[in-house]
Amino acid sequence: MRPRTRTGLALTLVLASAAAAAGCAAPAERPRPEGAAASRTTLSSCGRELSFDRSPARAVALDQTSSETLLELGLQDRMAGTANLKTKIPARYQDAYAKIPVIAPKIATGEQLRAATPDFVVAGSADLYTKDRAGTREELAALQVPAFVSAVDCPQQNPAGTAPFDLLFSDYEQLGKVFGAGDRAARLAADQRAAVAKAGESAGRTATADGRPPTVVYLYSVFNGMPYVAGRTGLPSEMSRIVGAKNAFDDVNEDWPEVSWEEVARRNPDFIVIGDLSERGRPGDSAAEKREAMAKDPVVSRLGAVRENRIIEVPGIELDPSVRSVHALGLLAAGMKDLGYVR
Repeated sequence: MRPRTRTGLALTLVLASAAAAAGCAAPAERPRPEGAAASRTTLSSCGRELSFDRSPARAVALDQTSSETLLELGLQDRMAGTANLKTKIPARYQDAYAKIPVIAPKIATGEQLRAATPDFVVAGSADLYTKDRAGTREELAALQVPAFVSAVDCPQQNPAGTAPFDLLFSDYEQLGKVFGAGDRAARLAADQRAAVAKAGESAGRTATADGRPPTVVYLYSVFNGMPYVAGRTGLPSEMSRIVGAKNAFDDVNEDWPEVSWEEVARRNPDFIVIGDLSERGRPGDSAAEKREAMAKDPVVSRLGAVRENRIIEVPGIELDPSVRSVHALGLLAAGMKDLGYVR
């Protein structure tokens, strides 16, 4: 996104007009769930202070994670655009989602974002705010468009030791504050905190036959024959801790590193979690393809977890931080009980 070009100036004027229209609109034209934000609202997001004189009326979500969070908070009437759909929208959001313009089927560019005339931009990851994508947060700030990043993707800005799920819940509360949907955001956070607590109830009784925590490999994707697994910094490591297991690749300081099948075999996990990304449609995405790849590998196919089908399938998108992640956590806890790891 180029600063202060004619296009940038035009966007500033359009945004000003949109904000003025929003301020004058009758409540029936611009529904405000649970009331508008305070006259001046500020929040801190990934090292930047964002300020709002009124609740956003034309928010754009740059990824599916952010779109579904806003939809869960009932904010579809405040959304001017969505982008980067990776899989099908859940049935409970489909009617609301169908009314929101899709500004880009994949990653949005600065031009596509400008055309949507947003007054607020939300993203689950900071790497969507680059010059060759939606534009930097500095460029958007110069155009008076606040840009929010999920706290989960800003580890350097968070207090040491803060749990990823707590960061996710703080996103709900921050967004609720901005949109005047604080009560709904608080209920969502409380419900999901309860779901996390329920998944962790059996952690103290989880062990293998020899009394140690079971180890797990999370297989996210197989690309060009190579497996991508969960490393230490991804949400699955926290999910493992909650249910009393141990991520076998906790020593790799990445979210989803590419490894070799030989290395998977060397770690010899007690069980394997497969992320099913079949709706994304890339080679190696489906759970069936991942199972086939493991069955064909001369080394991995001999692992006990593969031979004895100690495999749990979960929706792949739920292994990345999102409003859906507590569902995958529940599937993990239930699957471990079925496999006999809970005493």
